[in-house]
Amino acid sequence: MRLKRIERIILLLAFIAGAAPALAQFGGAPPVRVGIAEVRTMSATTLVAGTVVSRNDARLAAEVQGRLISVLDVGSEVGRDEPVAQIEDTMLRLRHDELLAEVSRVKARLQFLEKEERRFARLAANNLAAATQMEQTRADREVAAGDLMVAESRLAQNENQLARTRIRAPFAGMVVERVLMPGEHVTEGSNVVRLVDQQNLEVIARAPLEYYRFVKPGMVIQLSATGLAVPGTVRTVVAVGDENTHQFELRLDLEPGIFPVGQTLRAAVPISDAKEALVVHRDALVLRPEGISVFVVDPDNSVRQVSVSTGIGSGEYIEVLGDIAPGNRVVVRGNERLQPGQTVSVAGG
Repeated sequence: MRLKRIERIILLLAFIAGAAPALAQFGGAPPVRVGIAEVRTMSATTLVAGTVVSRNDARLAAEVQGRLISVLDVGSEVGRDEPVAQIEDTMLRLRHDELLAEVSRVKARLQFLEKEERRFARLAANNLAAATQMEQTRADREVAAGDLMVAESRLAQNENQLARTRIRAPFAGMVVERVLMPGEHVTEGSNVVRLVDQQNLEVIARAPLEYYRFVKPGMVIQLSATGLAVPGTVRTVVAVGDENTHQFELRLDLEPGIFPVGQTLRAAVPISDAKEALVVHRDALVLRPEGISVFVVDPDNSVRQVSVSTGIGSGEYIEVLGDIAPGNRVVVRGNERLQPGQTVSVAGG
């Protein structure tokens, strides 16, 4: 019995001895992710509120009066010049037929008078017709020519009105609101639908006037909302401050499909001149009671803790001042429980 107990103890010790290297490796070399300390052109920033808007956002109105026959549903996408609503055109089509007949009648009279004028001109050459008859015919022909111009002008106006019974999209976009419904009567200027272009977006932001000199067209500014950060390019800066709020306006181009129209976000507006700074990812900072530090991974994969002070920040990166050099590997994941001199396993390298 005692022999069997000794055998069990020997087997347990052998198992522990075999697992010891793996346990030592797991406990002694925790896995970490690293980033690289690098020099970047940075400037101090402050966050200001901004709103995503469409550069093409219009309420399309009726240009003729009548009863609405159809209006596209909300959510319908249309191309440029495609109809979004139709106004009844019965009276205009009847008027169109009437004016066509009027043009034909005046043309026929004009052609008759032109022939008469040529005939009287030949007779007058042979002294067989009075000159007054030829003058009268010529005057009637000129009046008929004027009547034809008036009739054709009225016809063109009517055709223009007919074309306007279809309310067309001035740009490609989506119907986001139906102001009036089919069956309702509209007059000239009545808003019918709201059309929004979702491909040409911009951000409108306002910042204090004291930062105006640091913002330039073409500058890339970070925009953030709902945990997502994207770059935006300053398209224009409105160099007129509001006398009540003492703010200026800036507009930034934004790639479509990231944020919807109306989204509120934050814009990191520069508040100082740009300078060269040594930066690390913000996740590299370790905040402990004794101060701020980063863990630098040396070539042998051992870590040393370096005390740093922070400077300007922009987005995910922040300036650090301390015993750290460009190109140093700094721990950005897994640095919470590291101790100086500890060996780590660098993920991916």
